[in-house]
Amino acid sequence: MGYSALELTDRVAVVVGGTSGIGRAIALGLAEAGADVVVSSRRAGHVDAVATEIESRGRKTVRMTADVSDRASLAALLEKCVAELGQVDILVNCAGRTKRGATLDVDEAEWNAIIETNLNGTLRACQVFGRHMLERGSGKIINIGSLTSFVSFMEVAAYGASKSAVRALTQSLAIEWGPRGVNVNGIAPGVFRTDLNSALLDGTDRGRELLQRTPMKRFGDVSELAGTAVFLASEAASFINGEIIAVDGGFLASGVNQ
Repeated sequence: MGYSALELTDRVAVVVGGTSGIGRAIALGLAEAGADVVVSSRRAGHVDAVATEIESRGRKTVRMTADVSDRASLAALLEKCVAELGQVDILVNCAGRTKRGATLDVDEAEWNAIIETNLNGTLRACQVFGRHMLERGSGKIINIGSLTSFVSFMEVAAYGASKSAVRALTQSLAIEWGPRGVNVNGIAPGVFRTDLNSALLDGTDRGRELLQRTPMKRFGDVSELAGTAVFLASEAASFINGEIIAVDGGFLASGVNQ
């Protein structure tokens, strides 16, 4: 098996939550590896902007919004992808939300909303697109977990619970669907700088602790996640199933760093 096994030419990928941050970086990475890529989110303008970036790389795409809380919208997205691009070979689940607060006081509706997006939304997309893949006997699903799939962060219990559950869901689907030709794996990103978190990373004790706990002594750039996604989506990863790969600069390996 040579380097050509890492190419995604003639593959079709759907990146749910693919219009910003980690999702956008992965979508563009898959496009650069040769895949036609469809990104979804609830905002048409965001979908259109990333679709234009995908087309600028010479790839095909579909412009359509979808909401992970709405199974019908995911089914409609799949139907349009199949109609216009032929099939869906790769699914990446990136949609997510969080909010920090003391667990003692967390509002039940807020807790449920985080679980609904991060866990239930991932399940819905896996079911809708996974059925299509299982009918074809092949496919690659990549769920986005978190460092909190493995370790706890202060005052984000709902997020941690949802991402720990995404890890368990990924492993469960891997043993159910792997024998039928669909590999299910995950990526656990470490701390990556985005427009939304720069103030936290640069100006708080939490940000300083996150940096101290990262042995590479820097935060990641979201483009550094693309290679892992391309690998897991490719035939080079044909015997990898049920794994959660941390891309974290050594964070989970960290104990005493000085």
